[in-house]
Amino acid sequence: MTLHLAVALDGAGWHPAAWRSLDSPEGIFSARHWAGLVAEAERGLLDFVTIEDAFGLQSTLPDGDDDRTDRVRGRFDAVLLAARLAPLTSRIGLVPTATTTHTEPFHVAIGIATLDHVSGGRAGWRAQVSPRASEARLVGRRQFPPVDRLLNRPGGVDLSADPHARDLFAEAGDAVEVARRLWDSWEDDAEIRDLATGRFIDRDKLHYIDFAGRFFSVKGPSITPRSPQGQPVVTALAHARLPYEFAASSADVVYVTPHSAEQAHAIVEEVRGLSGELKIFADLLVFLGEDAARRKARLDELDGAELVSDASIFTGTARELAEVLLQWRRAGIQGFRLRPGAVPHDLERITRELTAELRGRGAFRHEYEAATLRGLLGLPRPASRYAEVS
Repeated sequence: MTLHLAVALDGAGWHPAAWRSLDSPEGIFSARHWAGLVAEAERGLLDFVTIEDAFGLQSTLPDGDDDRTDRVRGRFDAVLLAARLAPLTSRIGLVPTATTTHTEPFHVAIGIATLDHVSGGRAGWRAQVSPRASEARLVGRRQFPPVDRLLNRPGGVDLSADPHARDLFAEAGDAVEVARRLWDSWEDDAEIRDLATGRFIDRDKLHYIDFAGRFFSVKGPSITPRSPQGQPVVTALAHARLPYEFAASSADVVYVTPHSAEQAHAIVEEVRGLSGELKIFADLLVFLGEDAARRKARLDELDGAELVSDASIFTGTARELAEVLLQWRRAGIQGFRLRPGAVPHDLERITRELTAELRGRGAFRHEYEAATLRGLLGLPRPASRYAEVS
């Protein structure tokens, strides 16, 4: 069985000091930098890339700015960046992060649908909650309680007992449902575009979604015609029961963060108890190469602290990482979203060395076998829920 492989892109890499290893760190805020990263991922035949995003600046604090000036601060809008990268690629999936909190699902839905159109069916969405009071203040529409922990971090806290957390994920579920209905609100053949008769659309094949819930009231239809995939792929990162439940009810792919094969098996069992259809990917933060330990130690020294992460941190060769991935696959993990410690180095070790190792073991593709992201992931293209069934 072929493993699914994705990479999570974030600036210079996932080590906070990674930018100091770049020849030209100013390139982080250039289209050329991002185009090079995604082109490298596509050369490696990876399934997709994700692009990080959030309302607030990156920070070491659970809530608010930390005043550090020695780390990368600031990001591009992930959906807009993905749309810029789409014409520069041809097969790899593009999955930007967009928050379900403080944003209107109508806007997210048409943005992701537009990305699906301009990419020819390679769009996804990483749906993410925004729990921080500091981020709520940036928007100014709601007040949130102070956050003394990150809702998307492990730590033994029962999120389901937290009313704020329950509300955030309930709102996220409604936001995804609104987006999915909007993606279905145009039937596939709603556009006639008949020059002879002068009819551009069949108005009977555009549908009101009439969603009325606790958080949103959206009539629809969308302003964007139904996209090549029908439903772009929805993904979510989850560390605990409440986000597992959100992913099971709303997403196509969930990213989980086990730290061992045994923990991977336990997480898979828990998620499978909620959904038998959800694709389960494991996140790992990776430093690859014979000198990986030395490079990580140097970055730790530059940052002034040893790197910590919600995901397992792997340091070693591509061959050693291949062994770990195959072991976790036996525990039920279907794919992996790898976070390169520093780019371009660790990304290139993934696309050139790790893929070759897996290919040699019959565990990775030799070429792209589908033109859409749903096709690469083995997900069927759904029919519009509003289309009449003859």
